[in-house]
Amino acid sequence: MEVLGTKVLPGLKYTKTSEWAKVEGDKVRVGLTDYAQHELTDIVFVELPKIGAKTKQATSMATVESVKAEADFYAPITGEVGEVNKKLEDQPELLNKDPFGTGWMVVIKLSNKKDLDTLMDPDAYIKHIEAEHHSH
Repeated sequence: MEVLGTKVLPGLKYTKTSEWAKVEGDKVRVGLTDYAQHELTDIVFVELPKIGAKTKQATSMATVESVKAEADFYAPITGEVGEVNKKLEDQPELLNKDPFGTGWMVVIKLSNKKDLDTLMDPDAYIKHIEAEHHSH
């Protein structure tokens, strides 16, 4: 699916702050959406959380810097960081090139499955992006 020239993948959950979440058993892989990386333009630096760090839904857990702006990366769920994508330290551009693949950011151990119910499905996220885009 495409909206405003960016991809929205099926089978993922989305936040209003443009993070994606992919459920993998009791863990959730998380990254920036294609829309978010387009808005930021060229990403030059990523500050990732430490493994073992506690995350709280809808609070900042990392920073992404582009040539245009610095942006917070919000935790879509409450839990604990189990993995971080170390490749991004040397290759932050992976967030631009492959945001849903090699550009994933962290894996969070899910502490409350109900958090997932508060996230948007792809259709809801597309409507959200369109509304946000028209309000600029």
